[in-house]
Amino acid sequence: MVTIDLSAKSQASGGSSALKGYLAEPDGVGPFPGVVMIHEAFGLDDVMRRQADRLAAAGYLTLAVDLYSDGGPRRCLVATMRSLGSGEGRAFIDVATARAWLREDAKCTGKVGVIGFCMGGAFALMAANDGFDAASVNYGQLPRDLSGALEGACPMVANYGGKDRTLPGAAAKLESALTSLGIEHDVKEFPTAGHAFMNDAPAGPKVLRPLMRVLGIKPDPAAAPEAWRRIEDHFAKHLAD
Repeated sequence: MVTIDLSAKSQASGGSSALKGYLAEPDGVGPFPGVVMIHEAFGLDDVMRRQADRLAAAGYLTLAVDLYSDGGPRRCLVATMRSLGSGEGRAFIDVATARAWLREDAKCTGKVGVIGFCMGGAFALMAANDGFDAASVNYGQLPRDLSGALEGACPMVANYGGKDRTLPGAAAKLESALTSLGIEHDVKEFPTAGHAFMNDAPAGPKVLRPLMRVLGIKPDPAAAPEAWRRIEDHFAKHLAD
């Protein structure tokens, strides 16, 4: 598991000047299907790195791109969220840079999926129609123009929490939009789960954790294993064949 310098490729495309990512490699010689992983709003922390390691253990060459490479969460969060809101800009260039790096790597088969959690889930949804072979959206915020954002999207699996007070009704809205557009999908809302339920430990600043618990933002070890199985089944179908 190593840090990858993506800055030269990113700068050439207009992305982050110091772009880097965390590369998690499966055991064996490969080649392997690739996955671009997009982190939560708190950044590419140890919880997110373990998510990448888990994908690698399942057989995917996983590049967790650091959208805060140019200054950390405090300096980059606002600009990153603006990019998400507009559907374009530096953050999307960084995601595309990570995808291109995987496709060019000799250890990758050329098939590449995208997965995201929280803020990263919203990015994964928005990037699903931008050259990826499969997408996994995990409690990602929905854009205002949902149908427009999803037009031409790749097959998608999505996991949401029924107790997530930050995204009420999101699963049903996403299901309806994907069905209307005829996009292959599998969307599930887990009744016992809240936001960030797939994390294996609480994330973010400790001072915010009491508020996060009130909002239902916490791990759910009862629901997370099924969510991961759904992701692995989806990626096996669309990336591993």
